[in-house]
Amino acid sequence: MAGRAEVRRAAGRLIRADGRVFAAVLALNALAAAAGLVGPWLLGRMIDDVRAGAGVAAVDGPALVILVAALVQLLLSRWAGHVGYRFGERTLARVREEFVERTLSLPASVVERAGTGDLTARGTADVTVVGSTLRDTGPQLLIAGAQALFVVVAVFVIDPLLGVCGVLGLTGIVFALRWYLRRARTAYLAQGAATSDVAEILTATASGARTVEAFGLRGRRIRASRDALEVSRVTRMRTLFLRNVFFPAVEVSYVVPVVAVLLVGGALHARGTLSLGTVVAATLYLHRLAEPLDQILNQVEQLQSSGASFARVEGLAGAPRTVPAGGSPVPRDDRIDVTGVRYAYDRGREVLRGVDLTVRPGERLALVGPSGAGKTTLGRLLAGVDAPGDGTVTVGRVPVVALDPEQLRRHVVLVTQEHHVFLGTLRDNLLIAEPGADEAALWAALAAVGAEDWAGELPDGLDTELGPRAVPVDGSRAQQLALARVVLADPHTLILDEATALLDPTTARHTERALATVLEGRTVIAIAHRLHTAHDADRVAVMEDGRVTELGTHDDLVAAGGPYAALWHSWHGDRDPADT
Repeated sequence: MAGRAEVRRAAGRLIRADGRVFAAVLALNALAAAAGLVGPWLLGRMIDDVRAGAGVAAVDGPALVILVAALVQLLLSRWAGHVGYRFGERTLARVREEFVERTLSLPASVVERAGTGDLTARGTADVTVVGSTLRDTGPQLLIAGAQALFVVVAVFVIDPLLGVCGVLGLTGIVFALRWYLRRARTAYLAQGAATSDVAEILTATASGARTVEAFGLRGRRIRASRDALEVSRVTRMRTLFLRNVFFPAVEVSYVVPVVAVLLVGGALHARGTLSLGTVVAATLYLHRLAEPLDQILNQVEQLQSSGASFARVEGLAGAPRTVPAGGSPVPRDDRIDVTGVRYAYDRGREVLRGVDLTVRPGERLALVGPSGAGKTTLGRLLAGVDAPGDGTVTVGRVPVVALDPEQLRRHVVLVTQEHHVFLGTLRDNLLIAEPGADEAALWAALAAVGAEDWAGELPDGLDTELGPRAVPVDGSRAQQLALARVVLADPHTLILDEATALLDPTTARHTERALATVLEGRTVIAIAHRLHTAHDADRVAVMEDGRVTELGTHDDLVAAGGPYAALWHSWHGDRDPADT
């Protein structure tokens, strides 16, 4: 979350980015407000002139001026609104672009721990609220503020005593506003967090629907959703309560200055101190003050909601970045070193406890061990997804976490069984890995993973739109796209976390053949849940309870009769390893 000062600085930065237009909005609103002051003043003059015995000309001339002033105010207000909307739309575009840029530079671990629901809520609901504030609330607040200021000044110009009465009558609004502002920000932040929790629960349940069904978790997920919705309901009732107290108090406060001026002005008129026209003009001004004040206070309420949203959107500026300050260092070679690495998830127990490992360039290393030994966690650290809590993971003597995304993908890429097809064309999905690749390179990458046949049958070739509402892509083709991206990125090291584990046998065989092409000439670190992968590796690292307990070739480890040999014999049903 961004603090109040950070939100103010961000708003100031956005205003300065389009400063001339913002100044034009201010000027046009001021002129429109000034034009709106002409009517009550002339009406007061008309009343005094008629009481003094003036003829029809004393009414016709001022009435025409009042009509012209009203028309000028309308035109200036429309012009100010048009300019204000353009300012708001350009500013909203900047907010969206900054949000996307900041999101893409977040470490994957930060996104995973925050939850896609929270990020989705910030990028949709919160950004929309900020945008509507910049586009609608900002210009309306400026117009109303200018009108209110000019009206108060006009009352003081007509008669200072009546001006004092009017201002004193508005003090109730000040107390109501202070009461509201002290509570509103906290309440709206809580409402935003509760909305994110609801989005997270719904997203996780929908994306894991098959798992929920398979493990009979339906009741548990329903209860979790109801709990999240109840928290959201309570936070919304809190903000509703604040509005239900604030707005009636304000509505009553509008009447007080009008009544005060009528009473004091009437008394002074009865004594002959003030003319009737002066009292009428001051009363009309203060009656007209209710409209801009109502706009201002309504927008203040909106600003509390949008301020909380702005704090959530701008909060990404303070999140850790993947791009280090001062640029990314360049690794000296392709060697990977893991030294004294310890790691724990969210301050829980340590998953990795003092891991030391060296992977030589061009080597094929298999990581094996029982479930929960830390294999996948070590793979994530090797790929730079997470940073070690203690110790270092380096490539070419440079910490993996110090590499910017462009450098990192040139050196290390993690391939899992989960692959994403982005909305867009086949070409777009491939160019993510190498934006400068030409058409020949794209087709070569598809051919390398065995995808050129189905890609060639697409109606528009590389320019075919992919996705649920266009050409759907099944799991095997999605995996081939991911492998084609690996070919284009051309990293020297691949980390495979059982990339074909979730595929059917036929698809898995096709994918493994494509994978063999991708692996040729590269360093491979395979997280092996099935030991046939370890049998073909140059070396095998055995992990137990967050440590590397054995390291060597398959034959040496089987002959040593240690944990790996036990795993191997258990997997092979105690057959003689020499017979396999």
